[in-house]
Amino acid sequence: MTLSDPAKLYQKGTYKVRLYEKEDFKGQMLEFTEDCPHLHEKFQHHDVHSCNIPEGHWVFYEEPNYRGRQYYLRQGEYRRHTDWAAVTSKVDSFRRAIDSY
Repeated sequence: MTLSDPAKLYQKGTYKVRLYEKEDFKGQMLEFTEDCPHLHEKFQHHDVHSCNIPEGHWVFYEEPNYRGRQYYLRQGEYRRHTDWAAVTSKVDSFRRAIDSY
């Protein structure tokens, strides 16, 4: 996939992401189906050390309100933040990658 083909970046349908406070899907877990502009208000953590995406594609951001470094995640299991090529485990907002066509 190349970034020059935006139709392949977005997905239609349902969305679900599970965030974990520790690596290998351990510790506190929260499940989301909608965008979250400020994760710290719901998760009480600024760090997401692992996540599972059973449905949809998501974009993680290091800062609140969809700012800072961003990471595009497809369906799958991410056992540690380095699995989605993050520099740090800090995630403070995220949103669904929705097809707007």
